[in-house]
Amino acid sequence: MRSFILNENEMNELAKRQPTPFLVLSVDKVAENYAFLRKHLPRAGIYYAIKANPHPRALERLAALGSHFDVASAGEMEMLHAAGVDGSRMIYANPVHDGRGFAAASRFGVKRFTFGEESGIPKLAAAAPGADVLVRVQVHNSKALVDLNTKFGAPLGSALPLLRKAEQAGLHAKGICFHVGSQSLSTAAYEEALLLVHHLFLEAEASGMHLTDLDIGGGFPIPSAEGLHVDLAAMLEAINRQLERLFPQTAVWTEPGRFLCGTAMNLVTSIIGTKQRGAVPWYILDEGIYGVFSGILFDHWTYPLHCFGNGAKTPSVFAGPSCDGIDVLYRDFPAPKLPIGANVLVSDIGAYTTVSATRFNGFEPAAVLVWEDQADLVAKRRKLREADEASSASIAQMP
Repeated sequence: MRSFILNENEMNELAKRQPTPFLVLSVDKVAENYAFLRKHLPRAGIYYAIKANPHPRALERLAALGSHFDVASAGEMEMLHAAGVDGSRMIYANPVHDGRGFAAASRFGVKRFTFGEESGIPKLAAAAPGADVLVRVQVHNSKALVDLNTKFGAPLGSALPLLRKAEQAGLHAKGICFHVGSQSLSTAAYEEALLLVHHLFLEAEASGMHLTDLDIGGGFPIPSAEGLHVDLAAMLEAINRQLERLFPQTAVWTEPGRFLCGTAMNLVTSIIGTKQRGAVPWYILDEGIYGVFSGILFDHWTYPLHCFGNGAKTPSVFAGPSCDGIDVLYRDFPAPKLPIGANVLVSDIGAYTTVSATRFNGFEPAAVLVWEDQADLVAKRRKLREADEASSASIAQMP
């Protein structure tokens, strides 16, 4: 799985047009990731979890491709409505719903909900009578980067009783959903969860309850600063085979967030200060932990850092611009000597970054440029790629 990454010339050219820090989003890369998922996991429809990155251009591109959307609040429904997405293409997938969310769901025609507790049933029945509901169940995956099953999901043994109570309250019990956790590198986690849920489907059928829908959540991994140690196509295809075997007649959905947008965005940030702490060089950037690097804290993520320059590389520290000592981004990062004003690049920073950035210390949020709007740079990159492909083809034909 290749990431969208600017080269040094592209980075510096864009920095002449837009003051740093700024982000560069490739909507073509978002579309490419969507196509990859559809190709290797064809049994599952897609509800994009827009909490990962709700940039309007990404939403519009995914909507045009036929994606559905996972929403967690009134605000997210409003964003999608502004992008021209009908409520029939949304699932209110936050298991806990509030009054404003219910009002927005009614206004925009959202009829599909998840829940995980008995206390949520009367609220749903009153605010969305006749709605389609899926019960969220707990599954365990100790290898996930972010555990989503401590806070969310009913015990497996409670799933069918909860669905029966939902039916009794006038709701339509459609099926079951689960989430193995974020950045899951294990196919086994999905396969085990699917086996457990398959037993619930069989038990429901035996008791006269016909379930038609299964939502397998998201959690599919992308490259991090440490790389990606899994064959992603093979992983998705293994999950697809399990779905074909266990749920041949079931409508299956997935809720990817990071997978679709994480590799589609770069950050360009510049050095605004330097210092020497003993033998260790420190570089202060104009973007930090309270900005788009907030994912270091909230998402437990380390983003790939790219420094350009010549000379020996020295273990260095990169920190953000705020007046908080916690604002340290990279330690012991091998970097050449860099001057004030030098630009550095951060890739794979498209998920859970802009959404959690703040204005702490009065710093403005980083602007977002869309790569496909930079027509001259896009054309230049295309010509270079075509030249490389022609050269490779010529070499391959040599005796």
